[in-house]
Amino acid sequence: MENIQFKTLGKGLSAFVIQEGEEKIGEMVVGLSDQYLTAYHTEVVPQKEGKGLAGQLLAAMVDYARQHQLKVIPLCPYVNAQFRRHPDLYEDIWEKERSEPD
Repeated sequence: MENIQFKTLGKGLSAFVIQEGEEKIGEMVVGLSDQYLTAYHTEVVPQKEGKGLAGQLLAAMVDYARQHQLKVIPLCPYVNAQFRRHPDLYEDIWEKERSEPD
């Protein structure tokens, strides 16, 4: 697994970031509140797509949510798709009531 850092971006946003040297090659932007983590956007640079980096970002976000006892609102299309494909893996943290409809 790549080294994933958690960074505060400001304006209520944070991100899980993968860097290769000084270059950011993957990022998952999230918002945090007392009981929720909202996943907004996941992006991997085109040259690094298909190498599992988005999955690593997802795993880091899920670990963070579980450690901090947060429910996840998956507004990011990638995160939402993964939660819907594998509901048994995310049942404990998935805030279905506030997720985008099918």
